[in-house]
Amino acid sequence: MGRLPDPKYIGAVAVGSAIFSALYWVFSFLRTGTTGIVAQSFGSGDSQMVVGTFVRAALIATVLGVTIVLLQWPISALMFTIFEASNEVESLAAAYYDIRVFGAPGLLIYLAEMGLLFGLQRMRSTLVLSIGLNITNLVLDVFLVLGLGLGVEGVAIGTVVSEWGAAALGMWLVIRAVRTAGFDWEIPAGIWQREKVEQLFHVGSNLILRTFFVQLPFFFGTLLAAGLGDVTLALHGVLMQLFFIMTYGIDGFSHTAETLAGFAFGQRDRPQLRQSSFYSAFWGVVVALGVGSAYFLFGTTYVAWLSTSAEVQAAAVDILPWLLIAPVVCVGAFIFDGIFIGTTHIVEMRNSMVMAALIWAAVLALTFEPLGYHGIWLSMIVFMAARTVLMWIYYPRVERNAAFSS
Repeated sequence: MGRLPDPKYIGAVAVGSAIFSALYWVFSFLRTGTTGIVAQSFGSGDSQMVVGTFVRAALIATVLGVTIVLLQWPISALMFTIFEASNEVESLAAAYYDIRVFGAPGLLIYLAEMGLLFGLQRMRSTLVLSIGLNITNLVLDVFLVLGLGLGVEGVAIGTVVSEWGAAALGMWLVIRAVRTAGFDWEIPAGIWQREKVEQLFHVGSNLILRTFFVQLPFFFGTLLAAGLGDVTLALHGVLMQLFFIMTYGIDGFSHTAETLAGFAFGQRDRPQLRQSSFYSAFWGVVVALGVGSAYFLFGTTYVAWLSTSAEVQAAAVDILPWLLIAPVVCVGAFIFDGIFIGTTHIVEMRNSMVMAALIWAAVLALTFEPLGYHGIWLSMIVFMAARTVLMWIYYPRVERNAAFSS
């Protein structure tokens, strides 16, 4: 979209992506909840729990995805009532939404597949699956948008095709991973046994609440940016891409913490839990410092790559300092997320998130009017710092509740 002549194209995809991020992040428990339970079951050698957890998550993902498709019109009406973008941006965003919604079942199944692969420590398979999804999306976007001139519709079509392709590839990788781990690929009887379903929904319901509060700063950031004009909205879309590139880099070590902490928790190995947590945090900080340095040296260049608009590039200069400090502030929250998810200490993580969201809301309310777009970034940085501090306070409970024997 940044290669097209008007900022409205980036703005439209930013709005459309914000809507789907809000939906999909709420259902991210299909991955994170699956990872924690599978990792602990893998550590304890419970093959039936491994396969049963995935099958339940995949079936639930299918039902939720189909429900999103069936409810696409009321969801669309609600979301586009909330956003206050220009008429042109809203029209383009609606065209994007109307196509991309059909990828919902595929994307949610993909999340369940990633959850099992992370839980079984099949990092190469998760890499293959993730790269397959994104490279397919990238190639299709370039072909459909720049080659065929399909605009935002081309981006949406490319995303839908890549999501369903990833779901198909992921199923093959899941079956192979289970068998490689020494388990039989047999769906166990009683996968809907009450206590097992309750375990998944206990984890899932708390993760939904947690994810709802995580999503608030990002969703409202886009919502408020839309009210500040098409240039600011386009700038926000560009900066969010750079922000998420940073988070995906650090999330590699968060996912490592999930799998290793969960495995150690399943084995009741306290030293291994501490060691995996320490090294995940150490290398996460190293990557955060590297990303922050890269944004300091080349931030304006990255913005120019993502948008050819002179207005967007000029506006970015004043905002980029927030992006420079974001990696170091965010790394603690991401690593603690991984540890708490892997050990299924979801209630503590949920409580931390709720308190951090209240702090974010207070800061945003106090700073948005006097600081404008800067207030959005200030409140988000404070939100990330609060998550880190609050989960750090809760962390000793993870070890105490586990009742490890050294």
